[in-house]
Amino acid sequence: MLPSACNLVLSAVRLLPRTSWSPGCVWCPCRNISIKPGGLKPKTVPSRYLGQPSPFTHPHLIKHGEVTPGLSQTEYELRRHKLASLIEAQADRLGASASSSNHVVIVLSYPTRYMTNDIPYPFHQNQDFLYLSGFLEPDSALVLYGKGRPDQAILFVPRRDPGRELWDGPRSGKDGAASLTGIERVHSTEELGVVLKSLKGTLLWYDSSQPAHPRLHKVHVSPVLEVGPVPRSVRPLIHSLKAFKSSAEVALMQEAGRITAQAFRRTMALSHGDVDEAVLFAKFDFENRIQGANFLAYPPVVAGGNRANTLHYINNNQIIKDGEMVLLDGGCEYFGYVSDVTRTWPVNGKFSPAQAELYEAVLEVQHSCLSLCYPGISLEHIYNTMLALLGQKLRKLGIIKASTSDADVLKAARRYCPHHVGHYLGMDIHDTPELSRSQPLQPGMVITIEPGLYISEDNEQAPERFCGMGVRIEDDVVIQDKGGPLILSSDTPKTIADVERACAQR
Repeated sequence: MLPSACNLVLSAVRLLPRTSWSPGCVWCPCRNISIKPGGLKPKTVPSRYLGQPSPFTHPHLIKHGEVTPGLSQTEYELRRHKLASLIEAQADRLGASASSSNHVVIVLSYPTRYMTNDIPYPFHQNQDFLYLSGFLEPDSALVLYGKGRPDQAILFVPRRDPGRELWDGPRSGKDGAASLTGIERVHSTEELGVVLKSLKGTLLWYDSSQPAHPRLHKVHVSPVLEVGPVPRSVRPLIHSLKAFKSSAEVALMQEAGRITAQAFRRTMALSHGDVDEAVLFAKFDFENRIQGANFLAYPPVVAGGNRANTLHYINNNQIIKDGEMVLLDGGCEYFGYVSDVTRTWPVNGKFSPAQAELYEAVLEVQHSCLSLCYPGISLEHIYNTMLALLGQKLRKLGIIKASTSDADVLKAARRYCPHHVGHYLGMDIHDTPELSRSQPLQPGMVITIEPGLYISEDNEQAPERFCGMGVRIEDDVVIQDKGGPLILSSDTPKTIADVERACAQR
């Protein structure tokens, strides 16, 4: 999906040296904190349905000791300790009084949202809350607290209610939430305000400008803010942690990439002349889900012909004519982690000479940009390289004159590719949006690389054979310390030969 980049986030990232690993321990890079797997002594999960998958109800998905598929109680505990370390370091910078303060961190879940009176939208959790707790139910909250260092956790969850559960499904309750997440202190959500007042926080960390859960904010948090100190934003600190993916997170994103690649292959195979965009949309959605995805990560772009030049075209309701290309920008969510891939191909299965010419130009630029995905290089640097390379291609294709000055070539490149080269990726499509794209990439970061060229049908400067074409090629990339970039979407057909071969598998 196209990218649409704060000093606090940058300083937080700088506090995170590269992770060290030791056999048998998971290390927190903030203060050399280690958590031994098994040290949390997981409790037995209740033998009943909870408000989310558990080892009892979903043994095919989740193992004992995991909170969500692939992610253990230890990993979530480590994240909370990392955040506590960042807050401790920030407080040290603020002076002696701040460093000895009673810190209280508040992170709210999302509420259930409704499309009509009593028909809810499928619930999607606040990713910051999910990142720290693994808890998937609405109307919940996580509080971290401690003197000098907020490393104690309290989870607040909806009370068991047979009347509501009859309509909405089972709830985990305090016992289920404690055993599943490994957080020992669990209260009902109704107790949030009382507990917050009892903690007597002198330094609050909470995002009050846009509360994740307006009702919980108004009823439980706002009264504390009215008599307490002005809160400091915790979101940039959480996002600085989310920018670095663990091996378990990368494994989930690899699976999301594999699923999406198969969905692209089978959608390409269904393509034919005069196909409805809605049919390709439905096929792509179906194949992602049938391969194991929870759902699509965002409304996909399925844009035939000239509609590919509308960057966020999501109507997906017109006929793609024989001889036209389709641009499909789509991805899936797999247990909290997403993919974001774009391919462009001729629906009749064969590139015309002009289509192949434009496509190869974008593909060569993308290959060059992928070769820059190493630690120390920034997305902004890759973007500037992309513009320079696209400018060269525009000259070579005759879209701009060979005599065009270098400055005007860059202006043309921005005009024919009006979006950035990529963005950070993880639990969100545009993950950690407050992290600057000028920040040097580091091992564990995941980004997209997505150059494109868009030539509308009413363009009077470009050669007629290219008019009405839009091409974008996007892959998901893990920055690695060794071995070069890891392309999560590498199984998605990309060369002209591979794309045509996929289209022929009918």
